[in-house]
Amino acid sequence: MSRNPAFKSFRDLCFVLMCFIIPAAFGQQAPSVEEETLPVPEPKSFVTQHQIQNGNRKIAYRATASERYLKNSDGEPVASVWSVAYTASEIANPASRPVTFIFNGGPGSASVWLHMGLFGPQLVAVDSDATRDDGAAPYTLKTNSEGLLDVTDLVFIDPVGTGYSRVIGKGELEDFWGLTEDASSIAHFMRDWITDNNRWMSPKYIAGESFGTTRAVAVARELEGGGQNMALNGLILISQALDYGGSTSSHYNITSYITYLPSMAATAWYHKKAGQGMTLEAFVEQCREFTYNTYIPALYKGSLLPASEKEAVAREMSGFTGLSTAYILESDLRVLVPRFQKELLRDKGVALGRLDGRFMGEEIDAYSDGPHLGDPASYQISGAYTAALNHYLRTDLQVAMDRPYLTSNNAIGGKWNWRPVPEGSYWEPEHVNVAPQLGETMRRNPQMRVLVANGYYDLICPFFDAEYTYARNGIETGKIQMTYYEAGHMMYTHQEDYLKLARDIRTFMTSASE
Repeated sequence: MSRNPAFKSFRDLCFVLMCFIIPAAFGQQAPSVEEETLPVPEPKSFVTQHQIQNGNRKIAYRATASERYLKNSDGEPVASVWSVAYTASEIANPASRPVTFIFNGGPGSASVWLHMGLFGPQLVAVDSDATRDDGAAPYTLKTNSEGLLDVTDLVFIDPVGTGYSRVIGKGELEDFWGLTEDASSIAHFMRDWITDNNRWMSPKYIAGESFGTTRAVAVARELEGGGQNMALNGLILISQALDYGGSTSSHYNITSYITYLPSMAATAWYHKKAGQGMTLEAFVEQCREFTYNTYIPALYKGSLLPASEKEAVAREMSGFTGLSTAYILESDLRVLVPRFQKELLRDKGVALGRLDGRFMGEEIDAYSDGPHLGDPASYQISGAYTAALNHYLRTDLQVAMDRPYLTSNNAIGGKWNWRPVPEGSYWEPEHVNVAPQLGETMRRNPQMRVLVANGYYDLICPFFDAEYTYARNGIETGKIQMTYYEAGHMMYTHQEDYLKLARDIRTFMTSASE
């Protein structure tokens, strides 16, 4: 058999026959690579009816766990966004009832933490005192008696790549995995939800945690444009992260040495390594003054600081952090957070949690540069949250999906586009900072108020960073309400702070309508 020189091999010829000649014989058109898209099945929705006692009254509500398809400019589905919406059933004027959109952070985290830890109708119980691991199933679910369903509807959103949310049709991951892209998709979802549910006249709030606060500010700005300006009534920022210069503990990032020091002091106080005989608040205030008046000037003098002054600063730092003067001097007055986690209780063979310095995890290697088993504040509770959410979806909400619910997706972080750079532009890397956006949005929307919830023992988004951030960046501080809790990043895992935070949010929302 002679071969056509246009084909390199008999295998190539067979491939062409299969792709073009054989389909044509059966009246089929060969697929075009350009036309290939991901499947677009019908969106699923699961609706159930419930009752709960919130705010001293019984509330009947509808739970709608569903997929919502986002469409491109041609009207084609590109992403499926999963949400769980709790809407009151017996309200005289639902069109004017407040609605709060809620998400967690990451990027790469589903809304499981705020859903099952603070805002949802059912919450998972973990050890309030951070002394025990969550262990293995079964876990305990409890009714959220301090919930907010008497004052607002709640919509929990899982960004693309988390929960059940995913790219579909002609969508691409890069269309959603970036600071700007993410904000655009969430704003898109919110506008569609508001329109479909006739809620344009409703007061609107966003509640976010950690990177979710970065997202909240970016979404608030995004909602101002697009030809559909949607002004928000308020933001609830839990463990805020607006300016990453103050929440990135790394060598030569001088801002982070400043912002983390008071959190180290608070954590040392908790573990009885410093500040004994003083209240936490008084000890923290003393550390604030030391940081502003002594530590900052010393850092900026650097190697110009005389040895005697350096030793005096190290001694004072030792009194605040519980670390030895020698260790602080060997660290050149610059103690990174992972090292603090490892050093404070090294004599006990444990490392502190990063999300919450109350947590402690046993370490195999006493001399590793930071906890090597991971964050005990995360791995000691994540099993309970994951199991509780999956159980709750399938039983109470009767959800039946054909894929796993991803409480987190580590693939997202490495592919995240933090700052898109226009082609041909000159750009130098710097820390993400959306705080100026907040300042601008608050001036364009003077009715928007902001609640910032801070955990004293948060060693990833420190409370002093919040104070430092909101004192700058053109933010109107008179419209910022700062609250503090004796726990960490997820302060609601501590029972007393769960109660305080829930009541603080209630007061924040109800006072806006008075």
